[in-house]
Amino acid sequence: MATLTDAQRIVVKIGSALLVDRTSGALRADWLRALAADVAWLKSMGKDVILVSSGSIALGRRVLGLEAQELPLEQSQAAAAVGQIRLAGAYEEALAPHEITTAQVLVTLEDSADRRRYLNSRATLETLIGLGVVPIVNENDTIATDEIRYGDNDRLAAQVAVTVGADALILLSDVDGFYTANPVLDPTARRYDIIDRITPEIEAMAGDGVSGLSKGGMITKLLAAKMATAAGCAMAITEGSPNNPLKLLENGAPSTWFTAQDDPQVARKRWIAAMKTRGVVAVDEGAARALGSGKSLLPAGIRHIEGDFGRGDPLAILGPDGRKLGQGLSRYTAEEASAIKGCQSTEIEAILGYAGRAAVIHRDDMAL
Repeated sequence: MATLTDAQRIVVKIGSALLVDRTSGALRADWLRALAADVAWLKSMGKDVILVSSGSIALGRRVLGLEAQELPLEQSQAAAAVGQIRLAGAYEEALAPHEITTAQVLVTLEDSADRRRYLNSRATLETLIGLGVVPIVNENDTIATDEIRYGDNDRLAAQVAVTVGADALILLSDVDGFYTANPVLDPTARRYDIIDRITPEIEAMAGDGVSGLSKGGMITKLLAAKMATAAGCAMAITEGSPNNPLKLLENGAPSTWFTAQDDPQVARKRWIAAMKTRGVVAVDEGAARALGSGKSLLPAGIRHIEGDFGRGDPLAILGPDGRKLGQGLSRYTAEEASAIKGCQSTEIEAILGYAGRAAVIHRDDMAL
């Protein structure tokens, strides 16, 4: 069974029903402070932590005095606009005593569906994590419409886990795991401790959620598990309402762990290798050797560019003899890459008029 101490990069999903009191609509400040202590504990062990948090609409509607029934889109967006600043402030206040810096990252479904936006999101999150920051990710309910929504933070959390190459995703829920049936309705329902493979029989056991504030049910959690585990990320469902839920999970609290199907980096490189290429980049002998030793592709090593491609598109990488070495995602358009090929990275800004990135294809975005 996976444990948090085994993981290096951990994504934690927090639902509205955990963060906001169902009756009063107020923030559960004591619970949040206890969660912050858990995050600090993980950070003290050198772990990367990303929080995916609901709650902006739930907090905002209380401030605006909106009724508890389902809100129309415009009122939901207004509540999110008011609640987002309070949600970010609450996390900042809870984590500040532990000398942990936070950042608010707002995303929509389009940010992962579009390769360029996906790379932007990945680069931003990687930079924040590298600086020791704990990103607080939420769906951008202020601008998202039904057509561009994830619709639930279970799948959003799984997408974030895939984006940052996490090896553990924790869904803090109102149930303590995945059951053979809804335990509220069926007292004979049995919880799984470990699920190694999501079979059609497992899928048939998933039912709807009963939470009054959160939209996700067990079906969405299973979809999240399929997405995360296929990308090499183990996932746990555990009861989130007690204080210090992450430490409780590590100490054996009831839960269901879904086993990762592969290493995150191996899964990502397999995904890149399966893409249809949009262009070609031919490299010299020195660059080919550097790629073989795990380096990124820098402009200086590029001899030739072919194709009409955009940032984020997959390119075939050819060696000096014309043999395909692999493929990777371009950090530049075809026009930009052609302009800087053969140049030193320090010359990029003078050529393009902006600093740009040192590598044309980063090693993390490359499959050889």
